Amino acid sequence: MAPMEQQLSEIQVEQFVFPPKMTPPSSTESLFLGGAGVRGLQIQDRFIKFTAIGVYLAEEAIPSLSPKWKSKTPEELTDDVEFFMDIVTGPFEKFVKITMILPLTGDQYAEKVTENCIEYLKSKDMYTDAEAKAVERFIEIFKNEMFPPASSILFTLSPTGSLTVGFSKDTSIPEARNAVIENKALSESILESIIGKNGVSPAAKQSLAVRISELLKGHENKPDVSAAAKIEEETTKA
Repeated sequence: MAPMEQQLSEIQVEQFVFPPKMTPPSSTESLFLGGAGVRGLQIQDRFIKFTAIGVYLAEEAIPSLSPKWKSKTPEELTDDVEFFMDIVTGPFEKFVKITMILPLTGDQYAEKVTENCIEYLKSKDMYTDAEAKAVERFIEIFKNEMFPPASSILFTLSPTGSLTVGFSKDTSIPEARNAVIENKALSESILESIIGKNGVSPAAKQSLAVRISELLKGHENKPDVSAAAKIEEETTKA
């Protein structure tokens, strides 16, 4: 793969700039900017923009996604729900930065997000007592929080299933995290609510498809060494 740094650029969403790489709170790994876009809502004849969303991925995402998606065009990726679900469930770290364009209370944010997550988890028959408790914990973390314009909500999703929540009152990334929720289903459902089938940011989805498509083009798929070794072993036996 060509050096990723040469292929990455920042993305500006409204007045906010998402840099090509970021390191999540309490992490030492730098993740690359997969895509970014606005979240808004059409109200009568006006499109009201609420937040700017950046989605960052660990570099392992490219070799993980490449075998299945390298041959697809950006347009094909944009229209394929399975592509985005492979990002959501992929065995690599993800980091989401949600920056306020308009002010929002923590209660408002948590209510809407958990509503979407519960609906998704129930549709997949994945909403158990464990997820209900995780949702309660999520709501508690956001209770009495205020997010003025330019402040951010930060989610770090680990491959093991933990969801790290952080808050920033400006465009910087704090070193410390606010809380951790150990529930893989809830963790993945939060990212799914952003870039999944009915994701709240079509702009971020399109951005992801375009940028990941370019990165996949520069990635050389390696042969499955274990499979090749197995074939050679069978041939030798014969």
